[in-house]
Amino acid sequence: MSDNAPAARDAAVGVDVLADGEMEVDGRMPWSSNATFLVTLSIGEESTKGIYKPHRGERPLWDFPDGLYQREVAAYELAAWLGWDCIPRTVERDGHFGVGSVQQFVNARFEEHYFTILERSDDVEITQLRRMGVFDVLANNADRKGGHCLIDGDAHIWGIDQGLCFHEEFKLRTVIWDFAGQRVESDLFDDVRRLADVGSADQLGRIGELLSANECEALVGRAQRMIRKPVFPHPGNRHAYPWPMV
Repeated sequence: MSDNAPAARDAAVGVDVLADGEMEVDGRMPWSSNATFLVTLSIGEESTKGIYKPHRGERPLWDFPDGLYQREVAAYELAAWLGWDCIPRTVERDGHFGVGSVQQFVNARFEEHYFTILERSDDVEITQLRRMGVFDVLANNADRKGGHCLIDGDAHIWGIDQGLCFHEEFKLRTVIWDFAGQRVESDLFDDVRRLADVGSADQLGRIGELLSANECEALVGRAQRMIRKPVFPHPGNRHAYPWPMV
């Protein structure tokens, strides 16, 4: 099974390697602020690579509630709810260091990032970056660095590191400002409208279980604001950019 696959699952035999596979830690990922591990997950002859972020390895933050790993899962669930294949499949499960998130490993071109992809101006890739920009507005991503946009061998772009998302207060901090003032595409707009029409957290499925009621309400509110003004926002000030940017 390819490491680029968005889901490590064999539907024919009901095997879910990412969620249920035996975990072996390959090593710790460098330059991560919280404990982050590359792992191999296996069931029989089926195996896949994943990125494991245990709860116990998180550093407390003053402005985000405890349990950032659940926001990683919620980001995937939001993308799946919208029908956008932009976040690698991410599950909540137990592991060597306790409960945490495990995300499908993306076998990316690791020398590439948001800025190098943008510079090439490939229409298909630009469309994917624009979708990522809309996703970050909805998820209220407070830390979209350039290196958090990965491109795989099939030219598919994935967003990673979504632990700082879904705060009920506005905290958008991203490098994706190049489309500011431009209209959101109609196909994305239709998906955003579905989110804007959500009347209760129950309609959000798993997302409503991972986030607080206030966070769910804020998520729907951001979709409603985009429906009223369907354009990419402008950065308000220098705090709208993450550091480092890559």
